[in-house]
Amino acid sequence: MGVDRKKRGFHAAQAEESLDELAELAASAGALVAARLMQSRPVLEAATLIGQGKVIELAALSESLNAGLVIFDHDLTPTQQRNLEKQLSTTVIDRTQLILDIFARRARTREGRLQVELAQLNYLLPRLAGRGKEMSRLGGGIGTRGPGETQLETDRRRIHRRIKRIEEELEGVRAGRALHRRQRHSVPLPTIALVGYTNAGKSTLFNRIAEARVLADARMFATLDPTVRSITLPSRRHALMSDTVGFIRSLPTTLVEAFRATLEEVTEATLILHVVDISSPHAVPQTGHVLKVLAEIGAGAIPQLLVLNKVDRLPEADVEAARRRLLGDSETAAARAVAVSALTGYGVDGLLAATDEVLPFDRVVRIRLRFPLSEGARISEVHELGRVLETRYAADFCELDVEIPESLRRRLAAYYCCR
Repeated sequence: MGVDRKKRGFHAAQAEESLDELAELAASAGALVAARLMQSRPVLEAATLIGQGKVIELAALSESLNAGLVIFDHDLTPTQQRNLEKQLSTTVIDRTQLILDIFARRARTREGRLQVELAQLNYLLPRLAGRGKEMSRLGGGIGTRGPGETQLETDRRRIHRRIKRIEEELEGVRAGRALHRRQRHSVPLPTIALVGYTNAGKSTLFNRIAEARVLADARMFATLDPTVRSITLPSRRHALMSDTVGFIRSLPTTLVEAFRATLEEVTEATLILHVVDISSPHAVPQTGHVLKVLAEIGAGAIPQLLVLNKVDRLPEADVEAARRRLLGDSETAAARAVAVSALTGYGVDGLLAATDEVLPFDRVVRIRLRFPLSEGARISEVHELGRVLETRYAADFCELDVEIPESLRRRLAAYYCCR
Protein backbone atom coordinates (compact mmCIF):
# COMPACT_ATOMS: atom_id res chain seq x y z
CA MET A 1 0.00 0.00 0.00
CA GLY A 2 1.61 3.23 -1.18
CA VAL A 3 0.76 6.89 -0.63
CA ASP A 4 1.26 9.68 -3.16
CA ARG A 5 1.62 12.91 -1.18
CA LYS A 6 0.96 15.47 -3.90
CA LYS A 7 1.39 18.66 -1.91
CA ARG A 8 4.80 17.78 -0.46
CA GLY A 9 6.92 17.61 -3.58
CA PHE A 10 6.44 13.84 -3.72
CA HIS A 11 5.44 13.03 -7.30
CA ALA A 12 3.48 10.04 -8.55
CA ALA A 13 6.56 8.62 -10.31
CA GLN A 14 8.51 8.71 -7.05
CA ALA A 15 5.65 7.03 -5.21
CA GLU A 16 5.47 4.24 -7.82
CA GLU A 17 9.24 3.81 -7.75
CA SER A 18 9.15 3.52 -3.97
CA LEU A 19 6.31 0.98 -4.21
CA ASP A 20 8.34 -1.08 -6.73
CA GLU A 21 11.17 -1.13 -4.22
CA LEU A 22 8.79 -2.17 -1.43
CA ALA A 23 7.62 -5.11 -3.57
CA GLU A 24 11.25 -6.15 -4.06
CA LEU A 25 11.87 -5.88 -0.32
CA ALA A 26 8.78 -8.01 0.35
CA ALA A 27 10.01 -10.66 -2.08
CA SER A 28 13.41 -10.61 -0.36
CA ALA A 29 11.62 -11.32 2.92
CA GLY A 30 9.89 -14.34 1.37
CA ALA A 31 6.47 -12.79 0.68
CA LEU A 32 4.36 -13.32 -2.44
CA VAL A 33 2.93 -9.97 -3.53
CA ALA A 34 -0.74 -10.55 -4.42
CA ALA A 35 -1.80 -6.95 -5.12
CA ARG A 36 -0.71 -3.32 -4.92
CA LEU A 37 -2.70 -0.18 -4.15
CA MET A 38 -1.86 3.52 -4.27
CA GLN A 39 -3.68 6.29 -2.47
CA SER A 40 -3.31 9.93 -3.51
CA ARG A 41 -3.79 12.30 -0.58
CA PRO A 42 -2.58 15.87 -0.09
CA VAL A 43 -2.79 15.34 3.69
CA LEU A 44 -2.17 12.08 5.55
CA GLU A 45 -5.03 11.03 7.83
CA ALA A 46 -4.07 10.80 11.49
CA ALA A 47 -6.15 7.74 12.33
CA THR A 48 -5.50 5.42 9.37
CA LEU A 49 -3.00 7.30 7.13
CA ILE A 50 -5.04 6.58 3.96
CA GLY A 51 -8.59 7.55 4.91
CA GLN A 52 -11.68 5.51 5.76
CA GLY A 53 -12.83 4.96 2.17
CA LYS A 54 -9.48 3.50 1.13
CA VAL A 55 -9.39 1.33 4.26
CA ILE A 56 -12.74 -0.22 3.26
CA GLU A 57 -11.42 -0.86 -0.28
CA LEU A 58 -8.21 -2.35 1.10
CA ALA A 59 -10.16 -4.59 3.51
CA ALA A 60 -12.33 -5.94 0.69
CA LEU A 61 -9.30 -6.61 -1.52
CA SER A 62 -7.39 -8.27 1.33
CA GLU A 63 -10.33 -10.53 2.14
CA SER A 64 -10.90 -11.51 -1.50
CA LEU A 65 -7.22 -12.47 -1.89
CA ASN A 66 -7.07 -14.18 1.51
CA ALA A 67 -3.99 -12.05 2.26
CA GLY A 68 -2.17 -12.72 5.49
CA LEU A 69 -0.19 -9.47 5.57
CA VAL A 70 -0.60 -5.84 4.46
CA ILE A 71 2.61 -3.81 4.06
CA PHE A 72 2.56 0.00 3.99
CA ASP A 73 5.25 1.94 2.14
CA HIS A 74 5.15 4.57 4.86
CA ASP A 75 6.01 4.63 8.54
CA LEU A 76 2.90 4.02 10.63
CA THR A 77 2.34 5.45 14.07
CA PRO A 78 1.38 2.93 16.77
CA THR A 79 -2.20 4.28 16.69
CA GLN A 80 -2.46 3.98 12.91
CA GLN A 81 -1.13 0.42 13.00
CA ARG A 82 -3.62 -0.64 15.68
CA ASN A 83 -6.56 1.00 13.88
CA LEU A 84 -5.64 -0.59 10.55
CA GLU A 85 -5.20 -4.08 12.02
CA LYS A 86 -8.57 -3.79 13.75
CA GLN A 87 -10.39 -2.77 10.56
CA LEU A 88 -8.50 -5.03 8.13
CA SER A 89 -8.58 -8.07 10.46
CA THR A 90 -5.06 -8.99 9.39
CA THR A 91 -1.45 -8.21 10.29
CA VAL A 92 -0.25 -4.76 9.21
CA ILE A 93 3.40 -3.70 9.07
CA ASP A 94 5.22 -0.71 7.61
CA ARG A 95 8.38 -0.30 5.57
CA THR A 96 10.64 -0.04 8.62
CA GLN A 97 9.28 -3.25 10.15
CA LEU A 98 9.78 -5.07 6.84
CA ILE A 99 13.42 -3.95 6.60
CA LEU A 100 14.00 -4.98 10.22
CA ASP A 101 12.59 -8.43 9.43
CA ILE A 102 14.97 -8.81 6.46
CA PHE A 103 17.90 -7.71 8.59
CA ALA A 104 16.94 -10.23 11.28
CA ARG A 105 16.96 -13.02 8.66
CA ARG A 106 20.30 -12.00 7.16
CA ALA A 107 22.36 -11.21 10.27
CA ARG A 108 24.96 -13.95 10.76
CA THR A 109 27.50 -12.68 13.28
CA ARG A 110 26.83 -11.96 16.94
CA GLU A 111 27.42 -8.26 16.29
CA GLY A 112 24.91 -8.21 13.45
CA ARG A 113 22.27 -9.95 15.53
CA LEU A 114 22.78 -7.51 18.41
CA GLN A 115 22.47 -4.55 16.08
CA VAL A 116 19.24 -5.87 14.57
CA GLU A 117 17.76 -6.72 17.98
CA LEU A 118 18.52 -3.22 19.25
CA ALA A 119 16.77 -1.66 16.26
CA GLN A 120 13.76 -3.98 16.68
CA LEU A 121 13.40 -3.22 20.39
CA ASN A 122 13.59 0.55 19.81
CA TYR A 123 10.93 0.15 17.13
CA LEU A 124 8.71 -2.04 19.34
CA LEU A 125 8.87 0.08 22.52
CA PRO A 126 6.32 2.77 21.54
CA ARG A 127 4.06 0.09 20.03
CA LEU A 128 3.53 -2.00 23.14
CA ALA A 129 0.18 -0.42 24.05
CA GLY A 130 -2.67 -2.60 22.89
CA ARG A 131 -0.45 -5.66 22.34
CA GLY A 132 -2.29 -7.97 24.70
CA LYS A 133 -4.44 -7.74 27.79
CA GLU A 134 -3.29 -6.00 30.92
CA MET A 135 -2.42 -8.47 33.64
CA SER A 136 -2.24 -7.79 37.34
CA ARG A 137 0.60 -9.17 39.41
CA LEU A 138 -0.41 -9.69 43.03
CA GLY A 139 2.17 -10.50 45.64
CA GLY A 140 2.44 -11.11 49.35
CA GLY A 141 4.11 -8.98 51.95
CA ILE A 142 4.19 -5.31 52.81
CA GLY A 143 4.14 -2.97 49.81
CA THR A 144 2.98 -5.58 47.30
CA ARG A 145 -0.78 -5.49 47.82
CA GLY A 146 -3.07 -3.93 45.22
CA PRO A 147 -3.13 -4.22 41.45
CA GLY A 148 0.64 -4.14 41.15
CA GLU A 149 2.22 -3.61 37.73
CA THR A 150 0.35 -4.01 34.47
CA GLN A 151 1.83 -6.34 31.90
CA LEU A 152 2.55 -3.29 29.74
CA GLU A 153 4.72 -1.69 32.40
CA THR A 154 6.51 -4.98 33.02
CA ASP A 155 7.21 -5.39 29.30
CA ARG A 156 8.49 -1.84 28.99
CA ARG A 157 10.88 -2.25 31.90
CA ARG A 158 12.13 -5.57 30.53
CA ILE A 159 12.72 -4.05 27.11
CA HIS A 160 14.52 -1.04 28.59
CA ARG A 161 16.82 -3.40 30.51
CA ARG A 162 17.51 -5.42 27.38
CA ILE A 163 18.21 -2.29 25.32
CA LYS A 164 20.70 -1.07 27.93
CA ARG A 165 22.45 -4.43 27.96
CA ILE A 166 22.67 -4.60 24.15
CA GLU A 167 24.01 -1.04 24.00
CA GLU A 168 26.71 -1.98 26.51
CA GLU A 169 27.65 -5.05 24.46
CA LEU A 170 27.72 -3.02 21.23
CA GLU A 171 29.89 -0.42 22.94
CA GLY A 172 32.31 -3.27 23.59
CA VAL A 173 32.11 -4.20 19.91
CA ARG A 174 32.76 -0.59 19.00
CA ALA A 175 35.78 -0.47 21.30
CA GLY A 176 37.07 -3.70 19.74
CA ARG A 177 36.67 -2.25 16.24
CA ALA A 178 38.48 0.91 17.32
CA LEU A 179 41.33 -1.23 18.68
CA HIS A 180 41.55 -3.15 15.41
CA ARG A 181 41.59 0.11 13.47
CA ARG A 182 44.39 1.48 15.66
CA GLN A 183 46.36 -1.71 15.04
CA ARG A 184 45.79 -1.34 11.32
CA HIS A 185 46.80 2.33 11.45
CA SER A 186 50.06 1.40 13.17
CA VAL A 187 50.97 -0.20 9.84
CA PRO A 188 50.47 2.55 7.23
CA LEU A 189 47.74 1.00 5.09
CA PRO A 190 44.95 2.96 3.39
CA THR A 191 41.39 1.69 3.81
CA ILE A 192 38.88 1.56 0.96
CA ALA A 193 35.16 1.17 1.70
CA LEU A 194 32.67 -0.15 -0.87
CA VAL A 195 29.33 1.60 -0.43
CA GLY A 196 26.23 1.89 -2.58
CA TYR A 197 22.54 1.28 -2.88
CA THR A 198 21.43 -2.20 -1.93
CA ASN A 199 21.76 -4.72 -4.76
CA ALA A 200 24.18 -2.50 -6.71
CA GLY A 201 26.71 -5.34 -6.95
CA LYS A 202 29.14 -4.37 -4.17
CA SER A 203 29.72 -7.91 -2.91
CA THR A 204 30.27 -9.28 -6.43
CA LEU A 205 32.83 -6.54 -7.08
CA PHE A 206 34.43 -7.16 -3.67
CA ASN A 207 34.75 -10.87 -4.42
CA ARG A 208 36.39 -10.16 -7.78
CA ILE A 209 38.89 -7.58 -6.48
CA ALA A 210 39.75 -9.15 -3.12
CA GLU A 211 39.26 -12.80 -4.16
CA ALA A 212 36.87 -13.16 -1.24
CA ARG A 213 33.88 -15.45 -0.86
CA VAL A 214 31.30 -13.03 0.47
CA LEU A 215 27.67 -13.96 -0.25
CA ALA A 216 26.64 -12.18 -3.47
CA ASP A 217 22.88 -12.45 -3.91
CA ALA A 218 20.34 -10.60 -6.04
CA ARG A 219 18.14 -10.18 -2.97
CA MET A 220 18.24 -6.88 -1.13
CA PHE A 221 20.49 -6.63 1.93
CA ALA A 222 22.34 -9.88 1.21
CA THR A 223 25.34 -8.39 3.05
CA LEU A 224 24.95 -7.10 6.61
CA ASP A 225 28.21 -7.92 8.35
CA PRO A 226 31.25 -5.98 7.05
CA THR A 227 34.15 -7.98 5.66
CA VAL A 228 37.72 -6.62 5.35
CA ARG A 229 40.34 -8.02 2.97
CA SER A 230 43.82 -6.95 1.89
CA ILE A 231 44.31 -6.02 -1.78
CA THR A 232 47.34 -5.04 -3.87
CA LEU A 233 47.03 -2.05 -6.21
CA PRO A 234 48.89 -1.77 -9.55
CA SER A 235 51.56 0.42 -7.91
CA ARG A 236 52.20 -2.50 -5.50
CA ARG A 237 50.74 -0.49 -2.65
CA HIS A 238 48.75 -2.59 -0.23
CA ALA A 239 45.33 -1.47 0.97
CA LEU A 240 42.44 -2.82 3.04
CA MET A 241 39.04 -3.04 1.35
CA SER A 242 35.76 -3.46 3.25
CA ASP A 243 32.35 -4.54 1.97
CA THR A 244 29.48 -2.88 3.86
CA VAL A 245 25.70 -3.00 4.17
CA GLY A 246 23.75 -1.51 1.26
CA PHE A 247 21.84 1.74 1.68
CA ILE A 248 18.21 2.33 0.75
CA ARG A 249 15.77 5.22 0.56
CA SER A 250 14.14 6.07 3.90
CA LEU A 251 16.68 3.96 5.78
CA PRO A 252 15.18 3.73 9.28
CA THR A 253 16.96 5.95 11.78
CA THR A 254 16.86 3.07 14.28
CA LEU A 255 18.97 1.04 11.87
CA VAL A 256 21.42 3.86 11.21
CA GLU A 257 21.93 4.21 14.97
CA ALA A 258 22.07 0.45 15.63
CA PHE A 259 24.61 -0.11 12.85
CA ARG A 260 26.82 2.74 14.04
CA ALA A 261 29.70 0.35 14.83
CA THR A 262 29.50 -1.10 11.32
CA LEU A 263 29.15 2.26 9.59
CA GLU A 264 32.28 3.52 11.35
CA GLU A 265 34.20 1.35 8.86
CA VAL A 266 32.90 3.82 6.25
CA THR A 267 33.54 6.99 8.24
CA GLU A 268 37.15 5.90 8.93
CA ALA A 269 37.90 5.03 5.27
CA THR A 270 40.63 6.77 3.28
CA LEU A 271 38.66 6.40 0.02
CA ILE A 272 35.06 5.45 -0.74
CA LEU A 273 34.18 3.45 -3.84
CA HIS A 274 30.55 4.38 -4.47
CA VAL A 275 29.06 1.52 -6.52
CA VAL A 276 26.06 2.42 -8.72
CA ASP A 277 23.88 0.03 -10.71
CA ILE A 278 24.13 1.93 -14.00
CA SER A 279 21.53 -0.37 -15.61
CA SER A 280 18.84 0.69 -13.13
CA PRO A 281 16.34 3.29 -14.37
CA HIS A 282 16.51 4.75 -10.86
CA ALA A 283 20.31 5.14 -10.76
CA VAL A 284 20.21 8.93 -10.32
CA PRO A 285 17.87 9.06 -7.28
CA GLN A 286 19.57 6.01 -5.77
CA THR A 287 22.94 7.78 -6.01
CA GLY A 288 21.40 10.81 -4.33
CA HIS A 289 20.07 8.69 -1.46
CA VAL A 290 23.51 7.15 -0.85
CA LEU A 291 25.17 10.58 -0.84
CA LYS A 292 22.54 11.77 1.65
CA VAL A 293 23.22 8.85 4.03
CA LEU A 294 26.99 9.35 3.73
CA ALA A 295 26.53 12.98 4.74
CA GLU A 296 24.31 11.95 7.68
CA ILE A 297 26.91 9.56 9.10
CA GLY A 298 29.74 12.08 8.69
CA ALA A 299 31.41 10.55 5.63
CA GLY A 300 30.44 13.20 3.08
CA ALA A 301 33.90 14.79 2.95
CA ILE A 302 35.83 11.55 2.31
CA PRO A 303 37.20 11.31 -1.28
CA GLN A 304 34.96 9.22 -3.53
CA LEU A 305 35.33 7.32 -6.77
CA LEU A 306 32.11 6.50 -8.60
CA VAL A 307 31.95 2.91 -9.88
CA LEU A 308 29.36 2.47 -12.65
CA ASN A 309 28.60 -1.24 -12.33
CA LYS A 310 26.61 -3.68 -14.51
CA VAL A 311 27.62 -2.08 -17.82
CA ASP A 312 27.28 -5.55 -19.39
CA ARG A 313 23.51 -5.03 -19.25
CA LEU A 314 23.57 -1.89 -21.43
CA PRO A 315 24.77 -0.96 -24.95
CA GLU A 316 27.81 1.30 -24.95
CA ALA A 317 25.81 4.36 -26.04
CA ASP A 318 23.38 3.89 -23.15
CA VAL A 319 26.28 3.61 -20.69
CA GLU A 320 27.62 6.99 -21.84
CA ALA A 321 24.15 8.53 -21.60
CA ALA A 322 23.73 7.16 -18.07
CA ARG A 323 27.16 8.50 -17.13
CA ARG A 324 26.14 11.97 -18.30
CA ARG A 325 22.90 11.80 -16.34
CA LEU A 326 24.86 11.01 -13.18
CA LEU A 327 27.82 13.34 -13.62
CA GLY A 328 26.94 15.93 -16.22
CA ASP A 329 29.51 16.93 -18.86
CA SER A 330 32.27 17.93 -16.44
CA GLU A 331 35.61 16.44 -17.48
CA THR A 332 36.73 16.42 -13.85
CA ALA A 333 33.61 14.53 -12.78
CA ALA A 334 33.93 12.04 -15.64
CA ALA A 335 37.52 11.33 -14.65
CA ARG A 336 36.33 10.29 -11.19
CA ALA A 337 33.94 7.64 -12.54
CA VAL A 338 34.86 4.21 -13.89
CA ALA A 339 32.56 1.84 -15.81
CA VAL A 340 32.87 -1.82 -14.82
CA SER A 341 31.09 -5.14 -14.83
CA ALA A 342 31.77 -6.98 -11.59
CA LEU A 343 30.14 -10.07 -13.08
CA THR A 344 32.35 -10.35 -16.19
CA GLY A 345 35.44 -8.51 -14.91
CA TYR A 346 35.23 -5.77 -17.57
CA GLY A 347 36.89 -2.54 -16.42
CA VAL A 348 38.14 -3.89 -13.08
CA ASP A 349 41.80 -3.28 -14.01
CA GLY A 350 40.90 0.29 -14.93
CA LEU A 351 39.10 0.68 -11.60
CA LEU A 352 42.19 -0.46 -9.68
CA ALA A 353 44.37 1.94 -11.69
CA ALA A 354 41.96 4.82 -11.00
CA THR A 355 41.86 3.88 -7.31
CA ASP A 356 45.66 3.92 -7.27
CA GLU A 357 45.64 7.37 -8.83
CA VAL A 358 43.12 9.07 -6.53
CA LEU A 359 43.92 7.28 -3.25
CA PRO A 360 45.06 10.15 -0.99
CA PHE A 361 47.42 8.05 1.09
CA ASP A 362 51.10 7.27 0.69
CA ARG A 363 51.19 8.75 -2.81
CA VAL A 364 53.22 7.08 -5.53
CA VAL A 365 56.38 8.91 -6.65
CA ARG A 366 58.69 8.27 -9.59
CA ILE A 367 62.41 8.34 -8.74
CA ARG A 368 65.75 6.78 -9.64
CA LEU A 369 67.56 4.63 -7.10
CA ARG A 370 71.13 3.31 -7.14
CA PHE A 371 72.00 0.26 -5.04
CA PRO A 372 75.32 -1.49 -4.46
CA LEU A 373 75.08 -5.02 -5.81
CA SER A 374 75.45 -6.26 -2.27
CA GLU A 375 72.02 -4.76 -1.37
CA GLY A 376 70.02 -7.62 -2.85
CA ALA A 377 67.40 -7.43 -0.08
CA ARG A 378 66.72 -3.74 -0.82
CA ILE A 379 66.43 -4.39 -4.57
CA SER A 380 64.03 -7.24 -3.87
CA GLU A 381 61.92 -4.95 -1.61
CA VAL A 382 61.60 -2.39 -4.41
CA HIS A 383 60.42 -5.09 -6.82
CA GLU A 384 57.91 -6.33 -4.25
CA LEU A 385 56.45 -3.00 -3.11
CA GLY A 386 56.89 -0.81 -6.18
CA ARG A 387 56.86 -0.85 -9.95
CA VAL A 388 60.26 -1.09 -11.69
CA LEU A 389 60.22 0.81 -15.00
CA GLU A 390 63.84 0.30 -16.06
CA THR A 391 66.88 -1.54 -14.73
CA ARG A 392 70.53 -0.81 -15.52
CA TYR A 393 73.54 -2.74 -14.20
CA ALA A 394 77.12 -1.48 -13.91
CA ALA A 395 80.27 -3.08 -12.51
CA ASP A 396 79.44 -2.41 -8.86
CA PHE A 397 75.89 -1.02 -8.70
CA CYS A 398 72.32 -1.47 -9.95
CA GLU A 399 70.29 1.55 -11.04
CA LEU A 400 66.47 1.42 -11.07
CA ASP A 401 63.84 3.82 -12.40
CA VAL A 402 60.84 3.09 -10.20
CA GLU A 403 57.38 4.15 -9.05
CA ILE A 404 57.13 3.51 -5.31
CA PRO A 405 55.03 4.69 -2.35
CA GLU A 406 56.24 7.80 -0.53
CA SER A 407 56.77 5.82 2.68
CA LEU A 408 59.18 3.46 0.88
CA ARG A 409 60.97 6.40 -0.76
CA ARG A 410 61.68 7.85 2.68
CA ARG A 411 63.14 4.54 3.86
CA LEU A 412 65.38 4.36 0.77
CA ALA A 413 66.49 8.01 0.82
CA ALA A 414 70.16 6.97 1.16
CA TYR A 415 69.99 5.28 -2.27
CA TYR A 416 68.40 8.23 -4.09
CA CYS A 417 70.08 9.03 -7.40
CA CYS A 418 69.43 12.54 -8.70
CA ARG A 419 70.66 11.95 -12.26
